[in-house]
Amino acid sequence: MSPDKLAYMANQIGKFFAHQPHDKAVAAIADHIQKFWDPRMRSEILAHLQAVQQSSTYASQVVVEST
Repeated sequence: MSPDKLAYMANQIGKFFAHQPHDKAVAAIADHIQKFWDPRMRSEILAHLQAVQQSSTYASQVVVEST
C-alpha cells in the first residue's frame, strides 16, 4: 500500500479520536493500528514517517505520537 494512502488512513483514525483528550487519543490510535493493521502496514507507515522526519504534511501530530 502506498505511504500516502497509509498516512490518509492513519489521519482518518486520528480524526475519529480527535474528540478525546490528547493522551487518550494517542493511546486509542496506537491501539487501533496495533489491532487492525497488518504488521507490514505498520512497518511501512513507520518507515515513511521516519523518511519524511515526521512531517505534519503527511500525518497529524497525534498520529505521529501514536506510532
